[in-house]
Parts: sequence; C-alpha cells; structure tokens
Amino acid sequence: MLGGLSTQVGRLAREIAKFGVVGGAGVFVNLAVFNLVRSVTELPVVRASIVATVAATCFNYVGYRYFTYRDRDKQRRTKELSLFLLFSAIGLIIENGVLYTATYGFGWDSSLASNVFKFLGIGIATLFRFWSYRTWVFRTLPAREAVERAEAFLSDAQPARGARRTAEQPIRK
Repeated sequence: MLGGLSTQVGRLAREIAKFGVVGGAGVFVNLAVFNLVRSVTELPVVRASIVATVAATCFNYVGYRYFTYRDRDKQRRTKELSLFLLFSAIGLIIENGVLYTATYGFGWDSSLASNVFKFLGIGIATLFRFWSYRTWVFRTLPAREAVERAEAFLSDAQPARGARRTAEQPIRK
C-alpha cells in the first residue's frame, strides 16, 4: 500500500515541479509584457494586464503541452486546445478580477500596487489552472493509467523480502 502511495506522491510532485517551471516562466512573461505595455502605451491597467495574460497563456500552452504534459493523450488536440482556452479565460477573469478590485475598488493603482495585485491574481488563478488543466485538458491516457494502477497494486501485493510464500501467493519469476 505504501509503495503505491509513494509512487503516486512522487508522480504528483514531479508534475507540480514541471507545472511550476512552465508557470514560473509564464509569470515572468506575464509581468514583463504587463510592464512593457504599461510603459509604452496609454492602455488602462486592467487592459494592459489582459494583453499580458493572453501572451503568457500562449507561452504556457506550448510549455505545458510539450514539457509538463508531453506524455498525455494527444489524440484530441482541438478539444484540448478548446478546453485550455476556456479554463485559461476563467483564469484570466480570476487574475484580472483581483487587479480590477484593487485598482478600481480600493484605488490602489500605483505601479508597485499594480504589480503586487497582478502577482497575487496570478497566484490565485494558478491554483485553478493547475486543477483544471490536469483534470480536464491534459488527460492521462486510459491504458497508461490502468498500467500504473496495476503496477502499484502488484508492488503492494509483493511479500516482504524473506517472507514465506503462502498457498494463495503466486510464484513470481
């Protein structure tokens, strides 16, 4: 039982690490584009943020598809991309809703405050994105999932080293 659990925890930890690498690079892209757009245009703060979020979303899709979730089902790319865009749009609303509330609800609209609340919005939206992308967008292959469960079951069922085999236990080759 513990062998299968540790395998699942290890797999989840690797997935979170890969998601974090791509997401961290995406945060950099998001904040860099946000500050660039704010410095060279007259766009209001939330519109500049939306432009930056869209740029980061495009960057992140490539990273998630070809790095984080490269071993996941690739058969339904149109559906995958549609779901990615849908959940990214919800994340965009979450992310920019935080910035909008801080800017227009509380009047916190300095450059520093905008960056702080943009970053906070990214963090909150990232939790939603991680859950939705791994659950709905980049789905595991059914056969792979079945093999992993069977391997975990077999590793749990193996007798301890040096233990005697009982009549119910098969002989392993």
